[in-house]
Amino acid sequence: MALKITKVDTWAVEIHDEPGGLAQVLAPLAEAGADLECIIARRQADKFRAGVVFLTPIKGKKVEAVARSIGLEPAEEMATLRVEGPDKQGSGLRMTQALADAGLNLRGVSSMSCGKNFVCYIGLDSREDAEKAIKALKGLSTSTASRNGKRRLARI
Repeated sequence: MALKITKVDTWAVEIHDEPGGLAQVLAPLAEAGADLECIIARRQADKFRAGVVFLTPIKGKKVEAVARSIGLEPAEEMATLRVEGPDKQGSGLRMTQALADAGLNLRGVSSMSCGKNFVCYIGLDSREDAEKAIKALKGLSTSTASRNGKRRLARI
């Protein structure tokens, strides 16, 4: 089974690192009908009481207008891939090794599993890097046996 790889637009905004900082961003989006698949929020080590949140997707005119009104902007300086497939031991290693072998430096990776599947968001420095990453990841199979010499995402 092949991995499902999708380019996604990620939006970002700086938030206050305080109770409710993230909720202040999410509340107006929810009221506008946003249907978010991924929320990644973290503190910024180099700024006192500041954090950053990355969201995807921001879709629809109303949701986009609300997003912009609260300071969210497309993260133009970052390209993001959404990768999903069967959850197998070693999958993360195989993917990150394939990306390393392609000479790609990653801005960030967030991955989680639910049931028998995983979803992973990979942040890259450019659209060109995203294209290279897609090629590197398409060479991976999720089966436990190698087919036609392709790399596999088998258990370690």
